[in-house]
Amino acid sequence: HLHVAFMSNLSHVHPLFHFHLQIFGGLVWILVASSRVSVPILQGWVMFVSVFCFVMSTTLLCLYSCGAHGGSSSWVTLDIICQETAALFYLSAAVLEAYFTYSVSTLTDPVVTTIYRENIAAVVFAFVATLLYVIHKVCSLLRWKSS
Repeated sequence: HLHVAFMSNLSHVHPLFHFHLQIFGGLVWILVASSRVSVPILQGWVMFVSVFCFVMSTTLLCLYSCGAHGGSSSWVTLDIICQETAALFYLSAAVLEAYFTYSVSTLTDPVVTTIYRENIAAVVFAFVATLLYVIHKVCSLLRWKSS
């Protein structure tokens, strides 16, 4: 019963308190931009995902804080769609970044070791961002169900 009560309270958390999406998304963006990935299409996709999701989440946050939602239930639906898209995008980006990081892990060059460490950080934050978007989506689904 404690779990149900916790999830019920969590579903009514104001969307303005979800700054963690911008924080972790921005960290992924910075880490990927600073790392040197030898496969440009991979770095391009991860950068697109982090920039797109950062801009989308910030736009939704600004619209919500300005009261553009007007208390409409369609706002919750839009929030769910955006969070689901972001979670899938981040999951794909995190897996691709992890694959590249794994592929360079066997090299012993000192420059590659630095790149490897930066990519490890980017992978960790990409998976954390994925988890946070999934949690936000679950909270939005619970809010949608209760409205």
